[in-house]
Amino acid sequence: MLNSIGLENPGIDIFLREAISFLEDYEVPLIVNLSENCINDFAEATKRLSVDRVSGLEVNVSCPNVEGEGMLFGTSERATYDVVQAVRKATDKTLIVKLTPNVTDIVKIARAAYEAGANALSMINTVLGMAIDVRTRKSKVHGNKRYVAGLSGPCIKPIGVRCVYQVYKSGIPLPIVGMGGVMNGEDAIEYILAGATAVAVGTANFVNPLAAVKVIEGIEAYMKEQWVEDVNELRGAMKEL
Repeated sequence: MLNSIGLENPGIDIFLREAISFLEDYEVPLIVNLSENCINDFAEATKRLSVDRVSGLEVNVSCPNVEGEGMLFGTSERATYDVVQAVRKATDKTLIVKLTPNVTDIVKIARAAYEAGANALSMINTVLGMAIDVRTRKSKVHGNKRYVAGLSGPCIKPIGVRCVYQVYKSGIPLPIVGMGGVMNGEDAIEYILAGATAVAVGTANFVNPLAAVKVIEGIEAYMKEQWVEDVNELRGAMKEL
């Protein structure tokens, strides 16, 4: 899937006033994805989100389809460090930093996030992509003369697995949430073998709203087949030749 929809939402005021109360009915940890265009806004929004119902923040320094400074944070070690440090100073909540694959060395960015106070890493965000209609000769993605978009789904799984593996093998002592192209249980296991502590499901939900349930069932089936009692036994367990 190619998407360039930005991060449309009603804003933090409505979220705090309405969404929080709605989510009180669900006994699950609430992790809020946060993206801003400058460091001060990240810090201020973090303070406002430091309420009891919020368990943690996923600091999005890597959305590739949003105009402005925000899309640049995750491509710079210094900028990543500065954003995460500012958010860390503003809250004692769990901080997960979402990284982009659109960099030369994702390990350096991951280390910057760790040194600035991240508690975990989400990786990866979408890969930059583009598509052109050969009949009309126009971009299939357009708006404000922006023709690139975020590519997600099965085609980016090898990139996601590679990024997770590289960061895990680097020795950075943070849990990793692996994501990108997870469609079934074996896809999730692949991420776990590469070093992921948890796995997220995104694009698959557009195909099947029960995708996450099917992934869990697939993981369980794999564990029974392989005589694995604890999924943690699989973390980082890829056999190196």
